[in-house]
Amino acid sequence: MKKREEISSVKLKGVGDGISVSLDPSQPIETLQSDLKTAFERLRHVACNAKVILEPGGEEDHKELIDTLASFLKKNFGVGSVTGPARKRDVSEEQVRQQDVFQSWRNRRSEALILSGRVRSGQHVTARKHLVLLGDVNPGGEVIAGGDILILGSLCGTAAAGQPDRQEAIVLALDFRPMQVQIAGVIETNFSSTAGFGQAEFARAKGGSIVIENYLKAGPFKRLSWPEVR
Repeated sequence: MKKREEISSVKLKGVGDGISVSLDPSQPIETLQSDLKTAFERLRHVACNAKVILEPGGEEDHKELIDTLASFLKKNFGVGSVTGPARKRDVSEEQVRQQDVFQSWRNRRSEALILSGRVRSGQHVTARKHLVLLGDVNPGGEVIAGGDILILGSLCGTAAAGQPDRQEAIVLALDFRPMQVQIAGVIETNFSSTAGFGQAEFARAKGGSIVIENYLKAGPFKRLSWPEVR
């Protein structure tokens, strides 16, 4: 009868521009080196300067084993680099990263209306969600949004954010001198800016009234561990 072929302790497969090697760390080092030699002899023409990844499997890192086999492969077959398996992230970290990617702009349609120019007296601009204006709102001009309002210029007219009932919305402007600000159902018409031009201020609803703060000093979003979709 024909003798059954012995099972190799290593298995090779191509990965991108490199070679992935699955190996059995329970085998003696001599057996692993012998099986690696047999496998790489057949691939000598592609092994030179190749990137090799050794995959022992299991939870242990097997650093000593990987270092020994790396030296063996470099010496005998001139491979370019030999590394171990990629480090697995903690489950909690992986979950947070997946959530961050899921909520990233790549996977969402933009919910912000971005405009440039000046909103003059008698003009009205309305955004379904967030509104970003690269310009000014003159006295008598009005901007309305279902979410946040960000004015990268002077706000001297009227701004109504979080309409109709989004209490967490904010109104921000580089030059904050509005005639009236409304957030959800809370309205304020009496303002006294202390920051001065060039220092952004923002309005938010708190305890049934509108609070005005220096944006950089207050840092309303500094406590967030990861960027979140507004």
